[in-house]
Amino acid sequence: MDPVRNPYAPGAGQRPPELAGRGRELDVFDIVLERIARGRPERSLMLTGLRGVGKTVLLNTLRSQAINRLWGSGKIEARPDQSLRRPVAAALHMAVRELAPRHRAPDRIDAFLGVLKAFAQRSTPTGRAGAPSKLRDRWQPGIDVPAASGRADSGDIEIDLVELFSDAAAVASDVGTGVALFIDEMQDLGPEDVSALCAACHELSQIGAPLIVVGAGLPHLPAVLSAAKSYSERLFRYQRIDRLDRIAADQALCAPAEREEVEYEQKALDLLYEKSGGYPYFVQAYGKATWDHAPRSPITAADVRVAAPEAEAELAVGFFGSRFERATPAEREYMRAMATLSLVEGEAGGVARDDMDAAVPTSEIARALGRKPASLSPARDALIKKGLIYSGERGTVAFTVPHFGRYLRTQPT
Repeated sequence: MDPVRNPYAPGAGQRPPELAGRGRELDVFDIVLERIARGRPERSLMLTGLRGVGKTVLLNTLRSQAINRLWGSGKIEARPDQSLRRPVAAALHMAVRELAPRHRAPDRIDAFLGVLKAFAQRSTPTGRAGAPSKLRDRWQPGIDVPAASGRADSGDIEIDLVELFSDAAAVASDVGTGVALFIDEMQDLGPEDVSALCAACHELSQIGAPLIVVGAGLPHLPAVLSAAKSYSERLFRYQRIDRLDRIAADQALCAPAEREEVEYEQKALDLLYEKSGGYPYFVQAYGKATWDHAPRSPITAADVRVAAPEAEAELAVGFFGSRFERATPAEREYMRAMATLSLVEGEAGGVARDDMDAAVPTSEIARALGRKPASLSPARDALIKKGLIYSGERGTVAFTVPHFGRYLRTQPT
């Protein structure tokens, strides 16, 4: 097979050649955009799921849908060490620039830009917890108008964000459209920023303003939002992004191959689904390696077996290994205990052996390591902060990366 024609794309946030299994999410967002355009009330949207299920790809696709409907849009990636203020200002600056050519009153645009500039400049020079400012925080907005006074510049992020969102929505309403703000890695926002974002969305939903937030994050994102504002459970529409079912996984492999006049034998597709577990990133990784090793069409199960070690080696280095290397020895010990216990939990529940990354009680981890639970809290909290594990329910933890437990069980101690 010609590797130049290889259609598969295993990459972080890289759109696959066939976005299979996400039709429902795309249809739901189309309805949301249409309802808002008609002045109907709608909730902002939150996408949750493990690493490698395609949340970022879906987020970018939803943004394309908004752009196609002539909405103003902006996107940011949340970072645990960065305030929300300046990234949001940059994103809304981009959104309003998209709307400005269709606005009949340039003064209205300038007035909003003045508010936006004031909002951005209220960012403290030292960032969170008195830490020195970083170069990326020194955002220069490139706005020629003077900063406004008395609007979105109080220094209270909750008050200011409500005012800024309201003004952005008013600009969009003038041209009969809306604004969509897309936030990736949303679980990394600080508590104050999460609270402010919830308050702003709550205010906008009450007045029916045409601005929505579309967030993407790990499975514990709903818990993060709920801890900030109790009403967040009713404020957002939550959509869990999971592995592909068998039909969708086959489509993700076969549709791009057919465009290159290549076919798969059924047993090859059976084995590829078994290897990938239906996780989109793994589907692309195994598909790419199999294509490069297959001598001709149709691709056979034998081709998959020959290619699988290369795909697994690449995943071990780039997908699993890079995360494992970020952990300290104490954190690795904690994760190894999780991996062993998740295997036991999976067997007890009758789950397939290669799919045993179940949630594990923290008390069981402490018992397995012969330690008191409190003594393991620093390791657990550090792993959560690094995005390697999450706590979906009180007293339990699970890996953020599918099949990470299986990877750890193959590593030497």
